[in-house]
Amino acid sequence: MLKPQDISLLKSSKNLLAFSGGADSTALFFLLLENDIPFDIAIVDYAIREQSKEELLFAQELAHKYKKSCHYLQAPKIESNFEASARKIRYDFFEELILTCKYETLLTAHHLGDRLEWFFMQMCKGAGCTELNSLAKITQKKGYKLIRPLLHVSKSELIEYLKADDRKWFEDATNQDMSIKRNEFRHLYVNPLLEKYSDGIKKSFSYMDEDNESLIAEIELLHVSDLFRFTKTPNAKNDLYHIDKILKRLGVMISAKVRQEIGQKDEIVISRKFVVAKTQKQIFIAPYCLHVNMDKEFKERCRVLSIPSKLRPYLFLNQHLLEIFTHDA
Repeated sequence: MLKPQDISLLKSSKNLLAFSGGADSTALFFLLLENDIPFDIAIVDYAIREQSKEELLFAQELAHKYKKSCHYLQAPKIESNFEASARKIRYDFFEELILTCKYETLLTAHHLGDRLEWFFMQMCKGAGCTELNSLAKITQKKGYKLIRPLLHVSKSELIEYLKADDRKWFEDATNQDMSIKRNEFRHLYVNPLLEKYSDGIKKSFSYMDEDNESLIAEIELLHVSDLFRFTKTPNAKNDLYHIDKILKRLGVMISAKVRQEIGQKDEIVISRKFVVAKTQKQIFIAPYCLHVNMDKEFKERCRVLSIPSKLRPYLFLNQHLLEIFTHDA
């Protein structure tokens, strides 16, 4: 199931597998074992289901049996916006492990169904070609690669693989909750289509991957403290794609309306937490700060450097970052 080029890449990397105990990550666990790919696992318990304790025990038992490290996080209680908050907690944990333990790649078990589900959800929100196909196999992050080696494999194939060797896995009961939008898409549209047209859908995504390479211009992203900066590309839609990616990394999912506003405005505050600011040549994303009393000397310095107004309070509190600005920023 793993492609030869992916096996070759992963064998030469220090890999961390995002594990849940579900069919997807359990199948990837054993596929990595079968191909002699080195890896450890990381699991997060959100404590919203009784079954989560069994899943943690399952992860620890598997790790012990096959001599893998099992990193574990008991997540804090999430009061609101569960999906986005859980994702941020999860990825903050993974990235801390990557930094501390020197992992080079983070592996997730996203499969063909997840990719089609993402495609439909983006389409229904209003998205362009790059956003529709943004669930990519390899995504370069700060200090590591996020790799999804199962995007060409359907969920039914993964389950057949586990059943063939009588492997145990857990089914998350919340996957049947139709009030969750992704479940609605999965059960009503994605699964029926994959049952009939799996081969064609695989081919379409393969062609889209080839086409996508010519649509997305790569950027050199500067990330210092909580400040992100990159140089504008010739295509405003391409810039919007990268802004969206950075905000997702910060745990913020933007709507089609907000995406449109970002494209139209030079400065905008997102979710009352972050500011997206554009200059003639650069785009900045930083925490949004209120009630900061800036002195006249600092304000004049910002004016000379053409620093956007909504970015200035954050920079006043972090004046060591001013050195990254130039007169032609």
